[in-house]
Amino acid sequence: MTAHLARRLGYYAVLLVVAVCLSYLLAATALDPRAYFEGRRPPPAPEVMHAQLTALGLDDAKPLPARLWRWVTHAVTGDLGRTIDGSSVGAELGRRIGVSLRLLIAGTVLGTVFGILAGAWTAVRQYRVSDRTVTVVSFVLLSVPTFLLAVLLKIGAIKLNAALGTDLIQFTGEKDPDLHAGVLGTLRDRGVHLLLPTLSMGLVTAASYSRYQRNTMLDVLGADYLRTARAKGLSRRRTLLRHGLRTALIPMAAYFSYGFLALFTGATFTEIIFGWHGMGEWLVESIAKNDVNSVVAVSMFAAVVVLLSGFLSDILHAALDPRVRT
Repeated sequence: MTAHLARRLGYYAVLLVVAVCLSYLLAATALDPRAYFEGRRPPPAPEVMHAQLTALGLDDAKPLPARLWRWVTHAVTGDLGRTIDGSSVGAELGRRIGVSLRLLIAGTVLGTVFGILAGAWTAVRQYRVSDRTVTVVSFVLLSVPTFLLAVLLKIGAIKLNAALGTDLIQFTGEKDPDLHAGVLGTLRDRGVHLLLPTLSMGLVTAASYSRYQRNTMLDVLGADYLRTARAKGLSRRRTLLRHGLRTALIPMAAYFSYGFLALFTGATFTEIIFGWHGMGEWLVESIAKNDVNSVVAVSMFAAVVVLLSGFLSDILHAALDPRVRT
């Protein structure tokens, strides 16, 4: 299994290099940093503008391959360049990574765990009231865009706080900047602020996973090996968990890597709506400013996260399916 995972990791490393290079080429082609400086009031002098673009490595007088090569040679040393405002891209990236990862990990865990459990449970209880209820709720959640669900949760929190006469649920920012309450108080504050953004992402993810898990579980419920396990004396619960669910989870491992990209896209809207200063907010701001280096940095982060989710999917697949390990 180690050799298999090592090969997969090598493939992902190559894909990461290709994805980052393509991201730079697309960003440098689609965005116009010169327009950002020309839009200032008053606009800088042409020679000043040229000096600023040259310092950023975005001088459009140079060929695009030359600009890409300059960026790559600096990036391999850890220098991701400067933002269009002159600050360090690496420093901004490091500041925002923790914000986005906290939201992505919480949404992934919530959506995956509840989605798989709901899908397996409704498959076992096919066509019962519980199955139909979960199905209706799942389709409703899937039909609601992530940003609309986030807004609805925010409105609900406002009404609940007004009814209770207290700020029980916090929905703006990742933390209270004026709070000084020690470790436990800080953790509680972070958890309260994390609640609604996690729900807005996790509910849609859980709805999607539950539909897929239900179908894969139904495919194995009538399998011969389950009947054989029951004939050998295994209880129904143990048969379903040890043999049925484990087999039904194999397709879910592959689906996980694709679903994570949709989760990252939803996080962009969630961060903006709830005032989280993460990678999604930075991406939108960078595109508006025609900031090539920052857009490439966010794209690189997205590529790393998605490819790591794919590698985790390979690990789960190998753990669930003995044939992969051999």
